[in-house]
Amino acid sequence: MPSKQELLDLQFIDARHKLIDLAAFLDRIDRHPGADDFRYAALKAALPILLTDRPDRARAVLDAFSDHSTEPIPKAVFQGALGAPR
Repeated sequence: MPSKQELLDLQFIDARHKLIDLAAFLDRIDRHPGADDFRYAALKAALPILLTDRPDRARAVLDAFSDHSTEPIPKAVFQGALGAPR
């Protein structure tokens, strides 16, 4: 099993890049007009989870992006996965 130091040596730059990329994305969103939607709300709910010391952060972040509704909607407003390439 690698040590924390070894993991940091191997993956720090990649993690740093992802955080900077996410910060730039949020900056772009904030510069544009319009209302927030459920995706932006899910991102904002997931971010504080990253700062916790819980051992299941990845699961908790996935859960923040999950739809917890139990009632089916009468009719889908679109078909397919949101954000999926065509």
